[in-house]
Amino acid sequence: MGKITQNDIKQSIADAVQYISYYHPEDFVKGMVQAYEVEKSEAAKNAIGQILINSKMCAMGHRPICQDTGSVNVFIKVGTKANLEITDELTDIINEGVALGYQDPSNTLRYSIVADPAGARTNTKNNTPAVIHYTVDNSDEIEITVAAKGGGSENKSKFTVLNPSDSVYDWVMDNVRQMGAGWCPPGILGIGIGGNPEKSMLMAKESLMGQVDIHELKARGPQNALEELRLKLYEDINKIGTGAQGLGGITTVLDVKILDYPCHAASLPVAMIPNCAATRHIHFKLKGDGPAVFKKPDLDIWPDLELPMDTIKKVNIEDLTKENLSQFKSGDTLLLSGKILTARDAAHKKIVEYKNANKPLPNGVELKDRFIYYVGPVDPVRDEKVGPAGPTTSTRMDKFTKDMMEIGIMGMIGKAERKQPTIDLIKEYKSMYLIATGGAAYLISQSIKDAKVVAFEELGMEAIYEFEVKDMPVTVAVDTEGVSIHTTGPAEWNCI
Repeated sequence: MGKITQNDIKQSIADAVQYISYYHPEDFVKGMVQAYEVEKSEAAKNAIGQILINSKMCAMGHRPICQDTGSVNVFIKVGTKANLEITDELTDIINEGVALGYQDPSNTLRYSIVADPAGARTNTKNNTPAVIHYTVDNSDEIEITVAAKGGGSENKSKFTVLNPSDSVYDWVMDNVRQMGAGWCPPGILGIGIGGNPEKSMLMAKESLMGQVDIHELKARGPQNALEELRLKLYEDINKIGTGAQGLGGITTVLDVKILDYPCHAASLPVAMIPNCAATRHIHFKLKGDGPAVFKKPDLDIWPDLELPMDTIKKVNIEDLTKENLSQFKSGDTLLLSGKILTARDAAHKKIVEYKNANKPLPNGVELKDRFIYYVGPVDPVRDEKVGPAGPTTSTRMDKFTKDMMEIGIMGMIGKAERKQPTIDLIKEYKSMYLIATGGAAYLISQSIKDAKVVAFEELGMEAIYEFEVKDMPVTVAVDTEGVSIHTTGPAEWNCI
């Protein structure tokens, strides 16, 4: 039996982090292809198509599937008979591997982890520490699963302790109805039942590492209560009509995964965690024969798709005024060209502080009559103007919308639904809210022909950029009359 060295572990983690940043799991790709083929909603089919186009581009170009390259989760099972040759703490070695992977100059990944979470929230600058879960067995090897989980889907996690007589099905369905589109469907829903609070949450997360196999289960039929629950939830969640990106359609989840564990007779802990359209994980073993080797997937599993140009309107941003925005209606697909500004949470907070202090923004930046894109891009490599630059969840910016409207912005670009008070403001100010496809970050970045930081450079990826875009694909989510596709779309496709 060979020795499992410190470098083997570190290099394997680094290579895994890189691999999952640009390769979707093959079972997930096949599930998305199947969803694309059966989808009947034109808007949802277009969104799934963009996700698949993006996925193939990333596989070929080795660039991140999503600009949110995630927080790293590591599940590691250490064999008590493994011949380990390490001098540092295993946790430190794993984190060194994560840092090495995220700082790879050939494919830079975005750093999203902040320390002092209840205080200064300072970026750690290498995406560490990872969240690590250890178990042991009697083997002579180390078994590792590495996953990168985006913030949009993590933020939709739910936990409760039900009464033993309560229905898990009812609780899950109620919460799925409230999740909206911020978790970037279609994806996978992970559920943990039993144990105690922390065990059920861990099982929900761990269940997401399983294969997409719901269609095999459906074909052979359920053999126990958990499989019956999986099938019922899968079928009924897809009847709700949320659809891809919340646009309305027949596929909201590709699979429902469930793990359970015995629990106290007086309680029924249940946790639910969704995995988004940027599902990223890989499983491997170290046996003492060097670092893990990851097989390149066959590009033939991805279909050759193109955007349906005959249904898309080309729009020059420079020609837009508040008076002519009314020509665009909720559900319209547009290709935007011109200059837009970016701003996320931290930039919005600063903008409002400057507004309240009656101070002009730095460097003469003006927001009036501009479109604001909610994005924190990945740093560019090689000849890129910007790295993958997909949208972040827009509801986090709802609290700032009134101030932004008073400043006079033309409209906003993000992902997922807006809350009703924000929709009312859009209607009042005759503005517009557009969405770009979450999970299509590299595809979107190809439409960005120039990018420069224009304010708040100290915020890193949350700085204000000016993007010059050419044919950036977006959909009108809320039009000037306050009609929201995230309300009308799912209502059209709801059949439960």
